[in-house]
Amino acid sequence: MLHSNKIQRANKAAMDFSLLSEALTSKSYEKVADICDEHMLQVAAEGVAFQDDWPYAIHLLGHIYAGDINSMRFLWKSMPATLKEGNPEVIAAWKIGQKLWMRDYGGVYEAICGYDWSQEAQGLVAAFSDLYTKNMFQLLQSAYSTISIQDTALFLGMSEDDATTFVQQQGWAVDPASQMVTVKKQPIVTEQKLDASKLQNLTEYVFHLEH
Repeated sequence: MLHSNKIQRANKAAMDFSLLSEALTSKSYEKVADICDEHMLQVAAEGVAFQDDWPYAIHLLGHIYAGDINSMRFLWKSMPATLKEGNPEVIAAWKIGQKLWMRDYGGVYEAICGYDWSQEAQGLVAAFSDLYTKNMFQLLQSAYSTISIQDTALFLGMSEDDATTFVQQQGWAVDPASQMVTVKKQPIVTEQKLDASKLQNLTEYVFHLEH
């Protein structure tokens, strides 16, 4: 849940983050970005000075979880410079988005692991990390017939040994001599379904989104 002192300050400014807190508590992370977007529009229309108390890091991470990098970039551009320069968690969240935007696959995992996330953000970041790895695996499966162990490890955010073990568990064949993997084409069952629109969005920002 959001820090109580932040909620108290927000209430004084006529803001109610209860829906956001409920979404984080229930791990309904797919709702976070929409809740933040709608609430920001509401308080802005009411003339509330919300910037100092807004959970920008959570808002950025919500867009990242949803795979909406364009909205994340727009939010970043609209943020006060003091927060972009002086709020460590906001900067850390933005770094994940930057790595996605720059198609720096290994950098995404480094950005995730490179910051000690707050209690509010920990679950959301961990869920994104798991989802991103699953999505990257699905993309590798659809895009490649063979791929090197080194590249596989990069895409999955694992060591080469762990990546080798992981893909072998999925039925992929590994040639130790050439260090190449033969991809097994089969449907992947995941805990969280990835619908066609989300897969298309992920494919676009991972493989085609330009600066």
